[in-house]
Amino acid sequence: MADYYHVLGIAKDASQDEIKKAYRKAALKHHPDKNPGDPEAEKKFKEISEAYEVLSDEKKRQIYDQYGADALKGAAGMGGPGGPGGGFSTMEEALRTFMGAFGGGGQDTIFDSFFGFNPEAAESGTQGASKKMNLTITLEEAARGVEKEASLSNYASCETCNGSGAASSSSLKKCNRCQGRGQIHQSRGFFTMATVCPQCEGRGKMITDPCKGCHGAGKVKTKQKIQIKIPPGIDSGMRLRMPGYGDAGDHGGPAGDLYVHIMVEPHKIFHRDGDDLLIELPVSFVEAALGCKKEIPKLLDGLCRIQIPEGTQSGKILRVKNEGIANVHGQGKGDLLVKITVETPVDLSEKQKEILREFAEHEKEHNSPRKKSFFDKIKVFFSKD
Repeated sequence: MADYYHVLGIAKDASQDEIKKAYRKAALKHHPDKNPGDPEAEKKFKEISEAYEVLSDEKKRQIYDQYGADALKGAAGMGGPGGPGGGFSTMEEALRTFMGAFGGGGQDTIFDSFFGFNPEAAESGTQGASKKMNLTITLEEAARGVEKEASLSNYASCETCNGSGAASSSSLKKCNRCQGRGQIHQSRGFFTMATVCPQCEGRGKMITDPCKGCHGAGKVKTKQKIQIKIPPGIDSGMRLRMPGYGDAGDHGGPAGDLYVHIMVEPHKIFHRDGDDLLIELPVSFVEAALGCKKEIPKLLDGLCRIQIPEGTQSGKILRVKNEGIANVHGQGKGDLLVKITVETPVDLSEKQKEILREFAEHEKEHNSPRKKSFFDKIKVFFSKD
């Protein structure tokens, strides 16, 4: 006989809440109504129900822990040959345990949970559909934060009937099919299953005189202008959630939400990398060799001055602290990264060429360390055996 703790997948010191939680999960997975015609699922369902029947009772659990399952067979009131300790012989015994574990609300409550029906949600209405909107902004707007106006078309609650769909309160009558309960009951094996009433759609009421403004729908199509507040630091691919700006709910339910998907336009000068900004700065051969100071623009306002060190190579990145983008979650600011690009001069005059030739005559190996290193590495390809 399998160990009851192993059957439920729990430790021997598991609490009653852990035992109940493990059983509910396993019972729903192997329930015969979810596995019709599957004998293995039926067998498993009986096993886990038997294990729960013992471990959920402190007295039975104590006897089981001390003496094993065989000690329960003859225990008065704790299961005879066909009960716990002797194995559930019928599905009815296992289903009775299932009913008790899902608790205290009778058969309707059990199957409401098992098949996903929620009478309270049906009566209070369902939430309206959520909406999606795409919004494109500039990099400056993303860095600074901005408020944008947008047009929104959605279903709003009818003001004439306040979303009820009826011309007046007297136009709402109790549904004659479900008698105002919002659900009907159908026999299913050992149980009575509750489902949403198809006539009133779970409201429990019927409209005898529809509202003239919405024709009984409870909501109407509208267009409105809305203000969208975009926080500093937002980036492409992020989205904003605006609760209550979706479609109105059905039968008095809450409105859905509006999700604004953000796209940031590429910038002509600055490139974004997370919270950092990258800018390419071209310098001349002379400026890179001798070093210089340069003023570069900041994204939002003003200029900043940087020092380009003597002997700067093309591709070197200089960092300006805290001149990037503010983090959207308020965790500081990024940096401004300045990538140096050394330009080779073109259209040289004869005088310039003469100066460069003279410079080449005086150039030494240590003046170009990367060049020397490269040629040292490739010598092996030209060496003779």
